[in-house]
Amino acid sequence: MTTAVRGGLARYAVAATLARTSDGGAVVAVVLLVHDTGGPGWLAGALGACTTAPHLLGPFVARVLDTARDGRRVIAAASAAHGAALAAAVLLLPVAPAPMPAVLLVAAGSLGPLLTGGISSRLPAIAGTGRTAQRRAQGWDVATYGIGGTVGPTVVAAVAAWSSPLVAALVLTGGAVVAAGFVLLPPAAPPPASPGAVPRPARTLLLMLASGPLRRMLLLTTAVAFGVAVLPVAAVVSTGGAAAGVLTAAYGLGNLAGSAGVLVRPPSGEADRLVVRSAAVVVAALVLIASAPSFGFAAAAYAGAGIANGYFFAATLAARSEHAPDAARGQVFVWTGALKITAGSAGTAFAGAATAASARLPLVVAIALTALVALGVRLDRGRFSAERVPR
Repeated sequence: MTTAVRGGLARYAVAATLARTSDGGAVVAVVLLVHDTGGPGWLAGALGACTTAPHLLGPFVARVLDTARDGRRVIAAASAAHGAALAAAVLLLPVAPAPMPAVLLVAAGSLGPLLTGGISSRLPAIAGTGRTAQRRAQGWDVATYGIGGTVGPTVVAAVAAWSSPLVAALVLTGGAVVAAGFVLLPPAAPPPASPGAVPRPARTLLLMLASGPLRRMLLLTTAVAFGVAVLPVAAVVSTGGAAAGVLTAAYGLGNLAGSAGVLVRPPSGEADRLVVRSAAVVVAALVLIASAPSFGFAAAAYAGAGIANGYFFAATLAARSEHAPDAARGQVFVWTGALKITAGSAGTAFAGAATAASARLPLVVAIALTALVALGVRLDRGRFSAERVPR
């Protein structure tokens, strides 16, 4: 790896971590701020949803990444606008009618996909040529997601306790604005195709479903996202209190350990095969969690699930990088992220509802669903193993 590539990856990692920390902590900051100002719980939930639900609009925003002359400028503008909209929303929240900050939070949330999948779509142009270099860089990307999802809520909670939820939210917005500057530092990549050759969002989804490797990656991404989203709820129901925090922390640390493993020793082999195999390992980890005979075993199993999901995520990034059509690369990354978030939200909602019937039901259903999809994908891969994606 050359010095230029290492420098580009370092700047990429800073930008991605800052942007994803802001995106990951926004909902916690909003909920805390509503409670701090005496707002009802339903309002906290509704405004929190305003920051996450608009991620579903990501595929309809992402086409500009594939048509722009310089995708870095698009992402930098999105990061700065995300920070500005979030800052305006939290400043208005204590003094204005709820619909006003809600509109701003929706605007910030709709830009979130460009800070997650959109930034990831720039990585192949930075990492250099060669499968090993690309896979090692994907380990860095997995780490930035893990750090952002963990550090964002932690920073919000810490700053809110030290000062106030408003200050915590403004710290997040500052991080997004700083990220905009770092996004412009890695080298630019030329546009992959003329604007007329870039497909529309619906056409891009059809292309993904028609491509064997992308179809299998997408199905497994949604299934695994649904499955692992059950884990925090299962931890609370099965243990409660501080013990649930230990289990979720074990999962988060395991995820970071998985990304470190990808960095140290990038997985080799075909990305399509890696996606299928790593998904099977996630299923095995879920089975261990469901059958854990003791708290210590459960903590180790949660850590194992985090490690497995870290490798799985890296494999899905490899599949997107290696099989996405050049003219729709940004849209493929963002489509996958949007559907992943949808599946994760569905998993969390299902787990919360299903625990009323049985504490074990959410995990059992998650295991069955993920295993069924993994088996179907394995059969699909065996049938269409010779398939190639047209460029």
